Amino acid sequence: MPKGVPNSADMYGIYSRPWGFEVSIVRAGVRYREGFGQASYGGSSHALLHAQRWRDALVKSLPPVTRRSRAEKIRPNNKTGVPGVFRLLSAQGKMLGWLAKTYIAHDQILRALFLVSDQGGAGRSMAIRERKRQLAQMSGLAKVHPAEEAIRNAPAHPIAGLSPKRSPSEIVRKNNRSGISGVTFKAPRARHPGYWMAITYIAGKGTVSKAFSVAEHGHDKARTLAAEERQRQLEQKRRGSRAA
Repeated sequence: MPKGVPNSADMYGIYSRPWGFEVSIVRAGVRYREGFGQASYGGSSHALLHAQRWRDALVKSLPPVTRRSRAEKIRPNNKTGVPGVFRLLSAQGKMLGWLAKTYIAHDQILRALFLVSDQGGAGRSMAIRERKRQLAQMSGLAKVHPAEEAIRNAPAHPIAGLSPKRSPSEIVRKNNRSGISGVTFKAPRARHPGYWMAITYIAGKGTVSKAFSVAEHGHDKARTLAAEERQRQLEQKRRGSRAA
């Protein structure tokens, strides 16, 4: 989106990357980040839907802090040790009093001044009590982004028809010429008809492979048999993962 224009609720916290989408949201000083690659989710549209589901679950489980808790946080430039309580000094640096100040809304700022000449040493403690009284009038959550409330109140994105995340072994690599992960064509020498091979690494068993001769089955049939064998190998791999 152009600078200064907030993202829509659909794209809030989601950033387009050359490889897919990245979700990045900060809560209480902690950044939550997750990537959703096109290759891992079967295309850009499915990767985006998975990113939105993950983002929505995060927003709903980790709402922004309350406005009061944020107002009670001590800022780096605070010199009194009490948030919202300030020293009032003269131009010569002489102590004049204590100020309790709280921003309630854009058109409502509460202030109370306790002069040293009137209150003596009790001015600081009176300002602290006044600040607590002011905070009691504050409610609601800190405003993070206009889209957050819409996301928290919206139903979850449907999962029906959504492609599950592929394992690394199921992703088609850029140098793959068959269009099927784990399926490759090999010819041991020139003029050899070659063969199609299904190859899968299975934990505990090592690399499992099976070849289908072009001379025996023909090019297209051998490729189809290799693709079917690859699916059997992947299912064996998944069963082993579930058993573990």
